[in-house]
Amino acid sequence: MTTTGRKTGKQHKVELWFALDNGKIFLSHEGKQTDWMKNIGKKSHVTVRIGSSSLEATAVVAKEGSASREKGKKFLYEKYYGPASKEVLDDWFELSTVIELTLAPE
Repeated sequence: MTTTGRKTGKQHKVELWFALDNGKIFLSHEGKQTDWMKNIGKKSHVTVRIGSSSLEATAVVAKEGSASREKGKKFLYEKYYGPASKEVLDDWFELSTVIELTLAPE
């Protein structure tokens, strides 16, 4: 994913694990906010490259307890580890931020 630097205006690329669901892309990060997370707080437009495809999207942090956050936790966990109970998901993502990307219309 490429964000725009909130101070420099320069492009900032990061490689992240992701999960897809009906035109949404979910990302997560455990721990303190990183530069790329702060960047999307300032400018939500991002570019995502998956394989050879480059896609424009809008990024938002999924709020605690929101349907978006719950969906993101489920899809991210299941993509990499398989099905899990709500308790496992809640524990796994306790210290994580979930980000939802909405793809721009083509």
